[in-house]
Amino acid sequence: MTTNESNPGTGTTDAYAPEHTPRLAWAQHAPEVYKAMVRLDIAARKGVDPVLLELVKIRSSQLNHCAYCLDMHTKDALAAGESFERIVQLTAWEESKHFYTEKELAAIELTEAVTVLTDGFVPDEVYAKAAAQFEEAELAQLIAAINVINAWNRFAVTCRMVPGHYKAGDHG
Repeated sequence: MTTNESNPGTGTTDAYAPEHTPRLAWAQHAPEVYKAMVRLDIAARKGVDPVLLELVKIRSSQLNHCAYCLDMHTKDALAAGESFERIVQLTAWEESKHFYTEKELAAIELTEAVTVLTDGFVPDEVYAKAAAQFEEAELAQLIAAINVINAWNRFAVTCRMVPGHYKAGDHG
């Protein structure tokens, strides 16, 4: 296969192991869904700090084991000025709290709660921490952004999109 960078969501690559073979170029076969997801992503990010947004997308992608989105959002975060150290420490944020602001920690914890939905709900104390750090409109946008990256992760993981060819700023 050859790289198809002009069509996002194809997951094609030059070389890969059989277990990393893309299953479906979902964006090609469901273009209206892809376009709607791009519009939803654009709407959800309004009013959310771009660096914070990338931290949220990286953390969700880590939890969902989405290598494609990890590749994309790590590159975008670095391009936006995020430090390599803070990105690396994100997997152990609870032990690395000194790297993040209280607002970022609240967003990261909320991301984890929404992504994992332990016991089927977002704990009140997690929601309260986020509500204390964000204005209601900003919190609503953050919740939307968390849900959107979870949807992107699920498309990428299900279709086995292959990471490695994304360049910062290439997406919708």
